[in-house]
Amino acid sequence: MSPVSDSTNRVIPGPQEPEKTYHPSDGLFTDAHVPDFDAYLAIYKKSTEEPEEFWADVAQEFYWKKPPSGPMLQYNFDVNKGNIYIKFMEGAKTNICYNVLDRNVHERNLGEKVAYYWEGNSPNHHQAITYNQLLRNVCRCANALKLLGVKKGDRVAIYLPMIPELVYTMLACALVSYKHAFAGFSSESLCERIMDAQCNILVTADGVYRGDKLINLKKIVSEALERCKERYVPVCCSPLSEEPLTNSDASNKLQTPWDESCDIWWDDLMDGVSDECEPEWVDSEDPLFILYTSGSTGKPKGVVHTVTGYMLYTSLTFKYVFDYHHDDVYWCTADIGWITGHSYITYGPLANGATSVLFEGVPVYPHVGRLWEIIEKYAVSKFYTAPTTCPFFGVQPAILNEHGEELEGEAEGYLVFRKPWPGIMRGVYGNQERFESTYFRKFPGFYVTGDGCRRDKDGYYWITGRIDDMLNVSGHLLSTAEVEAALTEHPSVAEAAVVSRPHAVKGECLYCFVTLKDHKEFNRTLTEELKRKVSRHISAFTPKLKLFTRPAGKIMRRVLRQIARNEKDLGDLSTLADPKVVEVLFSQRCEAAA
Repeated sequence: MSPVSDSTNRVIPGPQEPEKTYHPSDGLFTDAHVPDFDAYLAIYKKSTEEPEEFWADVAQEFYWKKPPSGPMLQYNFDVNKGNIYIKFMEGAKTNICYNVLDRNVHERNLGEKVAYYWEGNSPNHHQAITYNQLLRNVCRCANALKLLGVKKGDRVAIYLPMIPELVYTMLACALVSYKHAFAGFSSESLCERIMDAQCNILVTADGVYRGDKLINLKKIVSEALERCKERYVPVCCSPLSEEPLTNSDASNKLQTPWDESCDIWWDDLMDGVSDECEPEWVDSEDPLFILYTSGSTGKPKGVVHTVTGYMLYTSLTFKYVFDYHHDDVYWCTADIGWITGHSYITYGPLANGATSVLFEGVPVYPHVGRLWEIIEKYAVSKFYTAPTTCPFFGVQPAILNEHGEELEGEAEGYLVFRKPWPGIMRGVYGNQERFESTYFRKFPGFYVTGDGCRRDKDGYYWITGRIDDMLNVSGHLLSTAEVEAALTEHPSVAEAAVVSRPHAVKGECLYCFVTLKDHKEFNRTLTEELKRKVSRHISAFTPKLKLFTRPAGKIMRRVLRQIARNEKDLGDLSTLADPKVVEVLFSQRCEAAA
């Protein structure tokens, strides 16, 4: 069964067998960048107590056309003292593409080293791309975009599958100072992002296979541009990377909508352009890219990251978090369209001269062992499949209560940060007020993450869920994660997701969506057992529960919340694997309420 997930990609599993402990080899300790906890504490202490010196040392690893003219880090987190701002290495000039490509080729002699092993959706489609080849293709792409009239500071929308052209386009934008903005999923969300970022061009493919499913990307693009008629957006289209592994059905052949007035094939555009291109030297705090948040129903929120802080921070986190060494083959399974993919497929690995795997397909196609097959094929030594949290160097977390008072020792409350770090977001594109109200207004002087957090007696931080998922039931503050953990302890339950809905007396009541294991039935006895289990684990009072079965399928938590509240306007559902699941849940809700 597919997992229930929320905006933090939290998965609530059922009961598991006792975990085995696997200790690292002695050699891993010897060669590690951070060999033990004491070493970590020493580096962390320097990053927080001597940040100027710490980040100046990191900056020496990069090329600067012009050094900074002021302090390494300046900021204001207090809305009462004026506009929120973060400035890192103000006055410096550099180029991130030059640092992650040109220097690797011309100064570090890594030109013949493989930058990416590209593995297509089909195991029969694969390609090794060296740093030399990557640099030449990026330069050609940058020169081609110039031919289309794109200028410094313009926004380029990217709507591509996980193919090499995706990386070429990102880095080409960085090379000549265009701002790349990753587009949405449906035609509606794609249009919203094009209009919000005021994009000047869109780069896409005619289609992509996800497993044996054909997705007509160009058709979605054409529908989106119909909605954006007041804005002329040329489209550069890359041809489909492959035919299906096994499917000769003519009805699945791609029919590409085409508009000669604005559409152009990638290959035609690249034909004959130079594979050399001078970098555009930019200010440290110039925007690098816009990345839109997903899952919300209102206006899309374009998160802005800037050049220098992002470059240093992603390079450093990649090196230390993954303990990268020059002979590693590294694989992050995320999609580049998310911030994890931006940071740990593109910019972070390339800044360290790494060899990475770039995977177009899905983990279970053409068989469930595909991931392990790829690991064996390319001798992957570092495999990254899920995000982890600890305070990294320069990051200073704190926990606050509802009144904004900082809690010490063991505590649970709002996760905030006292100070910025170089890679922190700089704003919401075109909307400073939204940036300040979302992240700074609730607790002036702190960056509010929107997550609930628990610190244990050993000082470790545990993310308990989004603040939106904290429930106030009869004056008791509950974490959805705690309720879900209680439900999944029952031997009949495979997965659970808990949301709230308003209640006239209690303030809020719990709506619990439960996936049962095979051959288990949902009945009154099971309902009562689950209610007792929640009461026993969470508190002495019995919370009011509404329990529903739900079919398998990954569903965003905000959709479950809207179903619980009987809100029919669900916004964009294009990220769901099977939108029909929503109809089933609504029908069950009505039956349960009756």
